[in-house]
Amino acid sequence: MSKQKPSLTALVLTFNEEMHLKRCLESLKDVCEEILIIDSYSKDKTESIAKEFGARFYQNPFTNHAAQLNWGINNGEIKTDWVIRVDADEYISEELALNIKNKLFDVNDTITGIRVKRLMYFFNKPLKKGGMYPIWHLKLWRNGKAHCEQRWMDERMKLIEGETATLEGDLIDDNLNNINWWTTKHNNYATREAIDILDKIYNFTNSNVVKGNFFGNSEERRRWLKLKYLKLPLFFRPFLFWFIRYFLQLGFVEGKRGFVWNILQCFWYRFLVDTKIFEAYKNAGKDKEKLISYFKDEYGYDITKVS
Repeated sequence: MSKQKPSLTALVLTFNEEMHLKRCLESLKDVCEEILIIDSYSKDKTESIAKEFGARFYQNPFTNHAAQLNWGINNGEIKTDWVIRVDADEYISEELALNIKNKLFDVNDTITGIRVKRLMYFFNKPLKKGGMYPIWHLKLWRNGKAHCEQRWMDERMKLIEGETATLEGDLIDDNLNNINWWTTKHNNYATREAIDILDKIYNFTNSNVVKGNFFGNSEERRRWLKLKYLKLPLFFRPFLFWFIRYFLQLGFVEGKRGFVWNILQCFWYRFLVDTKIFEAYKNAGKDKEKLISYFKDEYGYDITKVS
């Protein structure tokens, strides 16, 4: 086992994360040479916790996750060979920590990105059924070889060049806030998701649509399946999505937690997104310019610009 830390910087976004941040940084302190916090002007103890762990602490006004991550990449003066993205309510498992410490030194030069498994917790226990695990995400990349794609929702790190590899171990997503916080957050997400879906139809942002690939890696396959999902009729697709996740992918095996999760995440949230699209059409029709005006007047979003 190598006793030397790999040349790795953790990039963590924060806003009032005193509930989660210490747990996150504890999991990173023996793995990373540096920890870089990009904060959105927290009003709690986030800054003092970050400095307790010797993290470099920056503040930048928040517009969206992609813009904030890219700001950190471009302005954080990262000098290490590798970077890892970890959300404040996430932490890395002991297995993943050991594999990073022992294997990152030996990664082939052609590899510029590394994908790891995300493990979601809900009501203090992991969700491993219903299509929830394993979900692989690009979380580590060679310094200068990736950026966060600008999207209204579902932003992912994207390699500029090179190939990807995988490391075993979990990046654990375990948010400790209550269900009121969760539903409020997902109500806001639903607005952004509705805009993201309509952008794929009307191309408000004049961006290239990522089509995905059924035969690609898990992220590419999920993108491909999502585009197929979006072609289904409004209000029918949430029922279908819930049925697949809960029954065909065995979400029911998780018991009451699985039932609550699948109703809220796979049905209620998706139904809410469709309702917001329906409401937009009801108020603005299917005219591109009227939809742009609707979201500006109703939500204050300029949907022609992702940030």
